[in-house]
Amino acid sequence: MSETEAVVEKEENVNSSVTETPSEVKAEVKTEAEVKTEVQPKVKTEGKEKWGIAHIYSSYNNTIIHITDLTGAETVSISSGGVHVNADRYESSPFAAMKAAKAVVDAAKTKGFTGLHIKVRAVGGVGSRVPGPGAQAAIRALARGGFKIGRIDDVTPIPHDTTRRKGGKRGRRV
Repeated sequence: MSETEAVVEKEENVNSSVTETPSEVKAEVKTEAEVKTEVQPKVKTEGKEKWGIAHIYSSYNNTIIHITDLTGAETVSISSGGVHVNADRYESSPFAAMKAAKAVVDAAKTKGFTGLHIKVRAVGGVGSRVPGPGAQAAIRALARGGFKIGRIDDVTPIPHDTTRRKGGKRGRRV
């Protein structure tokens, strides 16, 4: 082979590789553009969100779940743990709280509520400042019901200068 034939062969090899590269790049760009359009989900705009407040009162004797509108003036739904179980000792149980929350969720969903702010209350005052066993189960049941959860606040009444406990001067005598 002469030098001119070798140079021509090299030029053909270079030209062929150059022509292949742009077409491959264009194909890759097209596929990336197609992938990008497929990956982006379409956002559906549903109706306006409607928020409410879930007041959860949880003591060691019962759990009461009360849903109101944002002002707190209008009751949307209310349910108690004692309504859903037969024995008195189960009124404050997590199971009863879940059943009460499910009943409240169904009623609130039919009225168009989509989100809830939660206010948890224990007995407070001279009583227990810790919410009962049904509070956490009620919050979880509300979240599972499909509501968006906004703020979760503890609104247990705590006195600044405590009031006198019952039992008298010498206390409870057993």
